[in-house]
Amino acid sequence: MQVHAYGAHAADKPLEHLHITRRATGAHDIQIDIAYCGICHSDLHQIRSEWPGTQYPCVPGHEIVGRVTAVGEHVKNYQVGDLVGVGCIVDSCQHCEDCDAGLENYCDNMIGTYNFPTPDAPGWTLGGYSQQIVVNERYVLRIRHPEADLAAVAPLLCAGITTYSPLRHWGAGPGKKVGVVGIGGLGHMGIKIAHAMGAHVVAFTTSESKRADAKALGADEVVVSRNADEMAAHASSFDFILNTVAAPHDLDAFLGLLKREGTMTLVGAPATAHPSPNVFNLIMKRRSLAGSLIGGIPETQEMLDFCAEHGIVADIELIAADGINEAYERMLKGDIKYRFVIDNATMGA
Repeated sequence: MQVHAYGAHAADKPLEHLHITRRATGAHDIQIDIAYCGICHSDLHQIRSEWPGTQYPCVPGHEIVGRVTAVGEHVKNYQVGDLVGVGCIVDSCQHCEDCDAGLENYCDNMIGTYNFPTPDAPGWTLGGYSQQIVVNERYVLRIRHPEADLAAVAPLLCAGITTYSPLRHWGAGPGKKVGVVGIGGLGHMGIKIAHAMGAHVVAFTTSESKRADAKALGADEVVVSRNADEMAAHASSFDFILNTVAAPHDLDAFLGLLKREGTMTLVGAPATAHPSPNVFNLIMKRRSLAGSLIGGIPETQEMLDFCAEHGIVADIELIAADGINEAYERMLKGDIKYRFVIDNATMGA
């Protein structure tokens, strides 16, 4: 089936209107008319070949929400009309230790929603900057938010789970002091979720002007990381720090804020490496520096249900499809609070 989409033919070309082919709905598949798709910073990295291996035409998008329009004969859990989401994963081996544990995100054969190998034309997956997608039901998620919130739910499929998973894994909750570094697409979700989990949340920003924003998102305290006195006041006091910054920066400044056996987890993915941390910042307090990649399908559903229960959605700016290139340029400048979302109904306009 031919559908409207937006993608690029080369790293140095703008995104433009395309026609792409979606496979027929198989026995275990769900066909989804995409209502909205969030724009993730990784979309920009991939489409501009700042990360290796981009195949063109590249159609990004892995923050997908919409409505089921067809189901395969063996589909058990969804029916036509359901509100659903698709995140960063559309397939995996389904039989390894990671898949059996519901951690498909760590499967060595995980297939991402775009730019991963597939038997479908053109030979790699094409993402959510399109009117429709067909996905195996195992990788489809149920949306329980009100339909009126659907556009703002879209970023939860990446930004939400990317922050929820480490906060849950490392035990953010009552009695825990949790830092969130960066107040952007990821960071603003981290603040909201950590606050809802009951942690004492401290937001870190390089910008004095973001103090009020961070407090409105749920931060109990805000630290301007350029201010040495403010940083020193929090030395050796954090149980956990979620570092969402997607640009190389000094990790030691934040490692020194962890208490004994505290952990800082990186979820931002910069195009070039961070400077190496000083090993003594780790060994002197048995601190840990960790990483986390999105989440598996069961945990992503758990996150969506948690956010629905607590009324959590992303702060978004809704754009038409022909505004994607401008949105990319604004995203590079940090000119967004805090996530762009495409109205996919405009794809064929």
